[in-house]
Amino acid sequence: MDRFQLYIDGAFHDGAARFPSLDPATGTPWADMPEARAPEVDAAVQAAHRAFTSGPWPKMTASQRGRLLLKLADLVAEAAPDLARLETRDTGKIIRETTAQIAYVAEYYRYYAGLADKIEGAHLPIDKPDMEVWTRREPVGVVAAIVPWNSQLFLSAVKLGPALAAGCTVVLKASEDGPAPLLHFARLIHAAGFPPGVVNILTGFGPTCGHILTTHPRVAHIAFTGGPGTARAVVRNSAENLASTSLELGGKSPFIVFDDADLDSAANAQVSGIFAATGQSCVAGSRLLVQAGIKDAFLARLKAKAEAIRIASPDEMETEIGPLCTARQRDHIAATIAASVARGAKLVTGGAALPGPGFYFPPTILDCSAAPDAPALADEFFGPVLSVTTFETEDEALAKANDTAYGLASGVFTRSLTRAHRMIRGIRTGVVWVNTYRAVSPIAPFGGHGLSGHGREGGLAAALDYTTTKTVWLRTSDDPIPDPFIMR
Repeated sequence: MDRFQLYIDGAFHDGAARFPSLDPATGTPWADMPEARAPEVDAAVQAAHRAFTSGPWPKMTASQRGRLLLKLADLVAEAAPDLARLETRDTGKIIRETTAQIAYVAEYYRYYAGLADKIEGAHLPIDKPDMEVWTRREPVGVVAAIVPWNSQLFLSAVKLGPALAAGCTVVLKASEDGPAPLLHFARLIHAAGFPPGVVNILTGFGPTCGHILTTHPRVAHIAFTGGPGTARAVVRNSAENLASTSLELGGKSPFIVFDDADLDSAANAQVSGIFAATGQSCVAGSRLLVQAGIKDAFLARLKAKAEAIRIASPDEMETEIGPLCTARQRDHIAATIAASVARGAKLVTGGAALPGPGFYFPPTILDCSAAPDAPALADEFFGPVLSVTTFETEDEALAKANDTAYGLASGVFTRSLTRAHRMIRGIRTGVVWVNTYRAVSPIAPFGGHGLSGHGREGGLAAALDYTTTKTVWLRTSDDPIPDPFIMR
């Protein structure tokens, strides 16, 4: 089997133990992975701390840091085909998606390369004479960055890029499910010339790796992407070191279609929003709210498109849906569908795992119009399952869209500009797409609230999350400071 290593303090290591990684297309082991435990985690954090406090990294100018990020961007672009093949093999994500996404990941590093020397402080018009006062934006220190297996190179870029631009050092933990792309990415960090310890890359399991990392006393900030359950543990862990946190969590994003929408365009966007990446995306448009008068016509369009999707091996460019990443995810989806049907939801298409090897699940549409308490409307599937409900009025659409503990993304399809603006104001999500879906850019902040987390990734806002403000007071008078105990 292929063999991978940890990356600590500028060198590659085997780790405390080894574990197999399964190919989701076959369900069989294909690679031998290193497992980081307490000694390796401590070594990585200590290396990051040394790199932050001494050596070449803190002496570099912001422009020099930017040039290293630019070199990394070029290496990512060059290695994109290899990284894409690894991600497809280890996670089951289809090759046409990994190829396109990883090629674009390079743009995030280019963006933050350019931003590195544009993180500014400010001069304050202070209300005291003979004083000059200004603020400096300085790096927070060692960052623990934790990413899941899905879109991991992208989710790493939106943490590494701004953290390194700000001058932090990083310990990046890849998921134990499908870590191969990030362990290979360590070779690009090495080749780009980052000083030892600036970036360290581990993988391992929650209790023996993630817990140790997020409670480590030298960690100053935790950037986490994953589910709300694990996020709660991360926040509890941060009480040990009082690290600040930025959390990008799950979603149950409403996809709202009004009767004046371009239905063909909306259907294409809905198919992309829920079935792309086999539905394994935090921004999946998994909750369709369709105006009652067009429900049947719109569902007929979606059903035809869903049943025409090509399900096959993820390494074929013609494949449109591949396997789920893990067997437990497949089983979770099947159980949630069964519970929803028991509450009165009706299957429009799909609904059962496919036979044979691998963790395949077909595109599924579940009509929950008569089952408002179906788990499918509240719980995140993280798979290719669309839950459908209807609305009559704009106010009802808004109420149903906001009837969730999540608040990550939303989509609105209408030809009415005034209605679009009302919906934008009313929907409580961090991202609103109007007449489009799943558009992202390194320039635009991304994130949510509620069970979808806090903090932002992308744009200048992300870089500021990795800084702390220092206020500087400079007395400009040459006169001696008066003795405070002599009354005048």
